[in-house]
Amino acid sequence: MIIKGKVHKFGNDVNTDDIISAKYLISTDPKELGSHCMESIAPDFVKKVNPGDIIVAGNNFGCGSSREHAPVAIKGCGVAAVLAKSFAAIFFRNAINIGLPFLESEDVDKINEGDLVEIDLSSGIIKNLTRNDVYKTQAFPEFLQELVSQGGLINYVKNKRLENDV
Repeated sequence: MIIKGKVHKFGNDVNTDDIISAKYLISTDPKELGSHCMESIAPDFVKKVNPGDIIVAGNNFGCGSSREHAPVAIKGCGVAAVLAKSFAAIFFRNAINIGLPFLESEDVDKINEGDLVEIDLSSGIIKNLTRNDVYKTQAFPEFLQELVSQGGLINYVKNKRLENDV
């Protein structure tokens, strides 16, 4: 599974309030949440995102409350993956549940805002096409790739159930 997109760069400790403000939590609609993604720290973020783009961040991405809306907002605005030095544990789990790919890499400092990056989830190879650099991270496990391809855990379980009912 290959993801290719433009980079939107953030620093350390981007918390769930930064990703989606609490005032928008009345909605569960991904597009609605996505329309407000990152607006408290990057007001023009959603205007700059194109489907398939990638967030690159520092340490502890997704820290703060156990807000399931945060990865939903990221995915809802069109971001296809998040690459960071590290993730908060609760964000990690919530991203898995909705099928948002995330990868950890120490090389994020070598990637700049606006770079075109290609991530091969199967191999863990990250190509910075703008700088003609290659970085390595852990391959995204096959099971998680399947969750991503099916749109998250709920769709995965529904599809498995349908397969077993046939």
